[in-house]
Amino acid sequence: MEKRVLFKSAWLPWVLIAPQMAIILVFFFWPAGQALYQSVLLEDAFGATREFVGLDNFRRLFSDPAYLDSFRVTAIFSALVAVGGLSLALLLAVMANRVVRAAGIYKTLLIWPYAVAPVVAGVLWLMMFASPYGVIRYALIEMGFEWNHLLNGNHAMALIVMASIWKYISYNFLFFLAGLQSIPHSLIEAATIDGASPWKRFWSIVFPLLSPTTFFLLVINVVHAFFETFAIVDAATNGGPGKDTSILVYKVYYDGFKALDINGSAAQSVVLMVIVVALTVIQFKFVEKKVHY
Repeated sequence: MEKRVLFKSAWLPWVLIAPQMAIILVFFFWPAGQALYQSVLLEDAFGATREFVGLDNFRRLFSDPAYLDSFRVTAIFSALVAVGGLSLALLLAVMANRVVRAAGIYKTLLIWPYAVAPVVAGVLWLMMFASPYGVIRYALIEMGFEWNHLLNGNHAMALIVMASIWKYISYNFLFFLAGLQSIPHSLIEAATIDGASPWKRFWSIVFPLLSPTTFFLLVINVVHAFFETFAIVDAATNGGPGKDTSILVYKVYYDGFKALDINGSAAQSVVLMVIVVALTVIQFKFVEKKVHY
């Protein structure tokens, strides 16, 4: 028989969800509504004059080659961060799950990066690759590889991708490790007795049972790559060299706060919000069909 919670008071459930609803209203719906409102206006930098222009801001955006190129940059960056972050976190989780002695120490060390602020992560990786004190850059030069993220767009993209993956890898690691520990050992032992190799056991048993966790982390990592990596880009590359690392969320900030194009920036934030919602819906509609619950 299904167990259900019965509230004696009709207003108690609303009181319990009121704090969360207030947070969602203040920090999501209100800013989203403000962005949508400002996206159809034309204002000066100080908000003294205001004129309704309809969809002109959006037409101007999609006729701007720099804005269209930021879609390509964001797509490459998001794919690298999501796929690279999930793959590396899964590898670390599998390895940590096999550790018997001092397992707690390894797990604690792998969790630490999540406590680092994104801007600090960007600065840390910048220092490791920057001249003349960058230890990784020095090692690359010693191996004959000339690293220069200030002039080479591919190097700058690699820098922010590595910093973003490192910053969020602890979150992915925790969920993958929890998923691995919840898989019954009897299934693995039965496959071992049947003669299945470790690689076969992983792809035929372990990974399918991790599909709910993988799907959840995929959605979270896509949102993370689109929104939460702004501080890393701002601290490490400032969208450069040129516009080679100017992802959509950074361009919203740059046009709004530096170029003082308030309404164009608002239109960009609306487009970005629509893209993320659409990607999330697509993932739930198509990718979730391959998930085994």
